[in-house]
Amino acid sequence: MGTSGRIDTPGVVTAGGRPSSVRRAIDQIRRMLRSQELLPGQSLRQEALAERLGVSRVPVREALKALEGEGVLHHRPNVGYTVARLSADELRQAYLMRAALETVVLREVPRLTSEQLAELTAINERIAEAAATPDVAVMLELNHEFHFAVFRHSGLNLVVAEIERVWQRTEVYRTVYLYDEASRRRIVREHRRLITALRRGDTDRAVELMNAHRDATRDHLAPSLSPTPTPPT
Repeated sequence: MGTSGRIDTPGVVTAGGRPSSVRRAIDQIRRMLRSQELLPGQSLRQEALAERLGVSRVPVREALKALEGEGVLHHRPNVGYTVARLSADELRQAYLMRAALETVVLREVPRLTSEQLAELTAINERIAEAAATPDVAVMLELNHEFHFAVFRHSGLNLVVAEIERVWQRTEVYRTVYLYDEASRRRIVREHRRLITALRRGDTDRAVELMNAHRDATRDHLAPSLSPTPTPPT
């Protein structure tokens, strides 16, 4: 039993090999990052997080370790966990990796069926609704869902998993980008253009659109970051 009086049970093991309680804790912490409840450089306390999430410290500890492994958090012995900060150069490198990997993946996406295209359109319509509200946290989740729905049609699961890893490292910064109304409108508009290119089977156009889509986000974020890495505090 944990110190909070909650029973520490292993829970159901998910397809990813983690207990469901750990998976839920990871997802909840991601939502806190997306909503800016947790900010770059902020310290995390396991006891407070366990109380906030309504779980024992065991799944929280494992969730923090998993997020550290993804580069989302930093850990220092005898200090604890902090939300990772990225420098402008680290952001540039992350987007270089995404550009290389996403181009490979897009070139492997086959001509999509009408059902697959309808799914992408429906997701983007939900993004448009979240953008209008605005609900930035929901928009971030749906934006992720849209992009990875496209990527997974490639069948390159290992490459898509690596894109996911890089994507998660920069997600907390994309939250800031989505607070700009013009940026939210642009995302919806560019998704529609990408769907059109995929409908036509125009791979070169899809790659071109994705590059412009990605670069606009990078260019918006980079000026607000320090030029070189900042050691975790």
